[in-house]
Amino acid sequence: MSEIGTPLPERMRPRDLSQYVGQRHLVGPGCILRNMIDSGNLSSFILWGPPGVGKTTLASIIAHTLDREFYTLSAVSSGVKDVREVIDKARNKSLFSSAAAPVLFIDEIHRFNKAQQDALLGAVESGIVVLIGATTENPSFEVITPLLSRCQVFVLKPLEASDLDLLLKRALNSDEELSKRQIAVDETEALFRHSGGDARKLLNILEIVVNATPPAQDGAVHISNKTVTACLQENMAIYDKGGEMHYDIISAFIKSVRGSDPNAAVYWMARMLDGGEDPLFIARRLCILAAEDIGLANPNALLLADATFRIVHSIGMPEARIPLSECAVYLASSPKSNSAYLAVESAFAAVEEDKTAPVPLYLRNAPTSLMKELGYSDGYKYAHDFEGHFTDLEFMPDAMRGRVFYEPQPNAQEDRLKAYLLSCWPKYYTKK
Repeated sequence: MSEIGTPLPERMRPRDLSQYVGQRHLVGPGCILRNMIDSGNLSSFILWGPPGVGKTTLASIIAHTLDREFYTLSAVSSGVKDVREVIDKARNKSLFSSAAAPVLFIDEIHRFNKAQQDALLGAVESGIVVLIGATTENPSFEVITPLLSRCQVFVLKPLEASDLDLLLKRALNSDEELSKRQIAVDETEALFRHSGGDARKLLNILEIVVNATPPAQDGAVHISNKTVTACLQENMAIYDKGGEMHYDIISAFIKSVRGSDPNAAVYWMARMLDGGEDPLFIARRLCILAAEDIGLANPNALLLADATFRIVHSIGMPEARIPLSECAVYLASSPKSNSAYLAVESAFAAVEEDKTAPVPLYLRNAPTSLMKELGYSDGYKYAHDFEGHFTDLEFMPDAMRGRVFYEPQPNAQEDRLKAYLLSCWPKYYTKK
C-alpha cells in the first residue's frame, strides 16, 4: 500500500534500471554508466542536467544495484559539519569492514561553497566515499577545479515525448491509486508541453488534473489539452522554477533593470528568491545586464556585478539577498548603453562576411629572421613613441578599412570616449 499523501512522482520512482526511463546514451546497453554498473568499478562522477530527468533516481539505483551503502545530502540544507560527519562515518566503517566504499550523493552540489567542496576532496581522492553529485548548473563554473578533476561529468537530457508517454501509461496502469480510477487521456500535447521533459513535473501535473477534474457522464475522468491548461492556471505554484512562470519572472526582472526601475527590479528579484531560485542564477544575470545594458555608460556596474557574484557564491542564502538587492538597485539606477553589445554583434556579422581577411604585414609578429625578411612587422609604429600616444596607422584588414563597429551613445562617460576618438579618427568618427 502506498503511504497516504505520498506524491505520485515518489510513488512512481524507479527501483532498478529496468524501470528507469530516458538517458539511453548513459545507461543503455554498452554505454558508459551501464558498463560501470555491470563491472562494479564505480568512480566518482557528477550528473549535470535539468530538473526531473532522473539524477537522484539514477544515483539511488546505482548504489542499490551495487549493494553500496547510500548517504545523501542536500546542498541547500547541509553544511561542512554534515559533510564531515558522513565522511567520518564512512571512514570508521571502512576500518572494520571490507565492504566497497559507500556512495555519497549530494543533490544540487552547485550550491556548495568552496569550503564545503574542499571538505569532500580528501575523502573522494582516497576512495573513502564515491561521490555522485547532481547539478542543474554547468559544473565547470560551479564546482572547484580540484574536485571536478576527480570526477567524470555525465550530461543528462530532457526526456523525449516517447519517454513521457511511457511514464504516463505506466502511471495510469500501475500506480496503486490511479489504476483504480477510470482515466481517459484524450490529448497529451498540453501535458507534455507543460512538463518540458521533466518526469516529476509530468506526474505532478497528471495528479493535479486527475484530482481536479470531475468525471464525465461516462464515469471517466477525461484529460484534454483544455482541462490540463485550466487546472494548471488554478493549481500550479505561483513561481514554477524551470517552467513558464520562471521565464516570465526572470524576463520581468531583466526588463525592469534595463528600464531603470529599481523598485520593480527588487520586487521581481524577491519573487524569484522566495520561489527557491538559485541566487547564483540571479547574480549571473546581473553580470550580463551590467555588460549588455549598462556597459560603457557606467563601467563600474560590471565590477559591482562581478563582486556580487563572488560574494553570493561565498556566503549563500539568506544573506546573499542583500548584496543581490544592492547590485540590482545600482544597475537599475545607472545610465544605460548597449554600445559594447552592438559593437561586438556588428563585428561578428563582419566576420561572417569574410573570415579570411589577412592581417596587414606591419601588424604581424616577426619572431624569426625569415619573417622579418618577408616584411612581417615592417612599418609598424609603436604608439607610445608618438605625441599623444597615437599614430595614423590603420589596424583593420584592407578590405575592412572604414568599418565602424563601436558607436558611442549619448551619456557622460561615452561623451568623453567620443571626444577622444574624434581626435584620433576624425575620418571615421564625426560630431553628428
